[in-house]
Amino acid sequence: MNIGIAGAGVLGRLLAWRLIRAGHRVTILDPAAGPLARGAAGWTAAGMLSPSAELECADLQVFQDGLDSIGMWAEIVAALPGAPDFARRGSLLLAHRGDGGAARRLVDLIERKAPEAHRPQPLAAASLGELEPDIHGPALAWFLPHEGALDAPQLMQALYEGAQAADWRWGQPVEQAGEGFLAADGRRHIFDHVFDVRGLGQRPAHGPAAGCADVRGVRGEIFLVRAPDVRLARPVRLLHPRHRVYIVPRRDHHFVIGASEIESEDRSPVSLRTAVELLAAAHSVLPGLAEARIVRMETNLRPALRDNLPLIEQAQGLTRINGLFRHGWMIAPAMTARAIRQAGIPFPASGGHTA
Repeated sequence: MNIGIAGAGVLGRLLAWRLIRAGHRVTILDPAAGPLARGAAGWTAAGMLSPSAELECADLQVFQDGLDSIGMWAEIVAALPGAPDFARRGSLLLAHRGDGGAARRLVDLIERKAPEAHRPQPLAAASLGELEPDIHGPALAWFLPHEGALDAPQLMQALYEGAQAADWRWGQPVEQAGEGFLAADGRRHIFDHVFDVRGLGQRPAHGPAAGCADVRGVRGEIFLVRAPDVRLARPVRLLHPRHRVYIVPRRDHHFVIGASEIESEDRSPVSLRTAVELLAAAHSVLPGLAEARIVRMETNLRPALRDNLPLIEQAQGLTRINGLFRHGWMIAPAMTARAIRQAGIPFPASGGHTA
């Protein structure tokens, strides 16, 4: 089939990679200047794969999609060029003693929603020290054994490189995605089927029929720091009354520090207040970060719908996916596999790739 994709974020790249491998012709249109231009929300992500922890704001379908996707990512990463980083070592929830009440309320919520095998496991100080010797300060800790992480920028590049047979058209914003066509540069490009995965780009420019009117942007902010003397094997979340601060290890002693969500569509640089609060919170968990060097600060907007849940909309010749909120990398494999299947596009049944 001849398939068009509007948007080259994580969904667009994963769809292109899967469909090319299935033998289809694929064309991707995106406004970015090139494959490494950091416009899509997928670039500004810690890459946490945390279905249990995300039950704080997600439903059981997102939880199950997250579990399924972790298995799929293992297969996908193994087939991609460049050996992008992916690990399944679990994750940690941490809290300081003064924040214990708020932390226990969140842990109780996860325990009520999660299946028994996926509930947070309390850790004594000695057990926490065995798992992560460089963590000092938090009085409370819980282990989530079935979680993982990946390096989002590495995956963005690897998915593009793995789908070189596709026709990547950069600098071409899609003005309208319809049943069997994409409109760009004043022209209609005709396809057998179209996937519209533009996120905020789905907001209608010329009336409700042109796109998704309900999508909003949720601001995310991250710091990339390097600390050669700090060791961390798995993602950690500091449960704080005002923030959900996370620290995620990356290659060569790099660490991503960020806040899960801010209800704002402001794309401006990170504020001084945010920088002070987030970095101080991270330092309170990993004191060795005191001598870390800040490599990069980024902000971006994640597409979310009113209920903060993802949505696949199917029509003849058109599939729209949106609303992945802060779960994009966590559920993208399951969402794309389901969308391809629901669209009726021929796709080989091979293990987790079509779950």
